[in-house]
Amino acid sequence: MSSSFATLPNSRKSTPTPFTVAIPEEQLSDFRKLLELSKIGPKTYENELTDGRFGISRDWLVQAKEEWLKWDCFPNFTQPIKENGDVFNIHFVALFSQKSDAIPLLCLHGWPGNFLEFYSILRILTERYTPETLPYHIIVPSLPGYAFSSPPPLARDFQLQNIASIMNSLMIELGFGSGYAVQGGDIGSKISRVLAATFDTVKAVHINFCIMPEPEGVKDSDISEIEKQGLERSSTFKAFGSSYALQHATKPSTIGLVLASNPIALLAWIGEKFLAWTDENPPMDEILSSVTLYWLTETFPRSIYPYRQLFTPGLIGAHENPEWYIKKPFGYSFFPKELAPIPQAWAKTTGTLEFYRQHESGGHFAAMEKPEILLADVEEFLQQVWKPRI
Repeated sequence: MSSSFATLPNSRKSTPTPFTVAIPEEQLSDFRKLLELSKIGPKTYENELTDGRFGISRDWLVQAKEEWLKWDCFPNFTQPIKENGDVFNIHFVALFSQKSDAIPLLCLHGWPGNFLEFYSILRILTERYTPETLPYHIIVPSLPGYAFSSPPPLARDFQLQNIASIMNSLMIELGFGSGYAVQGGDIGSKISRVLAATFDTVKAVHINFCIMPEPEGVKDSDISEIEKQGLERSSTFKAFGSSYALQHATKPSTIGLVLASNPIALLAWIGEKFLAWTDENPPMDEILSSVTLYWLTETFPRSIYPYRQLFTPGLIGAHENPEWYIKKPFGYSFFPKELAPIPQAWAKTTGTLEFYRQHESGGHFAAMEKPEILLADVEEFLQQVWKPRI
């Protein structure tokens, strides 16, 4: 990524610190030793199957172990942000435009994702534009607890509202206090919703994930056949694929400590999601890059805290919560192999939906799987709804 995209806006309130990814050699050496010594369990009927019905296959795990540790580094920044008495150093990757009317766009990942999800989109933009012609300022942060950002505090609870406050403060510090747009998937879509409902600085929201129960008042005739297939997929996910979320929500301490103890265990837990939640299996190196990042930055136990708020039985979810109804311009992209793709009529009950696109392929990690398509959706949405700021 060209350093020419690193020139910050003159309107910034403070200057973030350039950040270089540098993992201590001792830590890398320990990782390789632990990886080499980690035993893969015996063959069983369940793990010999390759269709994913019982989880990850043993053969895939063996192959992944052999190919691990191909690593890419990109220009990064960190910015200290104060929130409720604590200071968080927030890591982010950015493409800054030199156009005076460039649209600030905050791109938010979820779990088990990270900032690497958006790298394909960043590459497309750097190939298509120069800093003088780039129509956007692209900001891709690591959420608190993920990768190189500070973890949640130890002495108090930490929820979506806290994350949203930090993300909004980050955008203001970077000089975008007059307004910015947000794009989010997975947990990032829920933070996007909280941002839109809470802060006037957020002017438009596009999401590609909107998991929710069936709303009242939607007729069956309002739902297309492909959307009905999506609802069937949602039912299957709820019955056979969502137990991980309950584990994260109800026993985050246990699963966090277990998966922080062994890289192969972490790979099995996260690798399964990349295989099951995508339309086509991602390249091995993309999965391993993400899992390596999680391991070397001790992300997993510090990253699953949102599940306590989002998936604990009896609590209302983010997307159906009337408190977080989106009153700003709102866009939704439907990818059929998403975990729980919802109909357009359902999405309309959660905000002022002004943009909807239905695609024939693509899954949960749209920014990684279908970067050209997701970028085109976001660009079309912004062209439709964005009004110049004074």
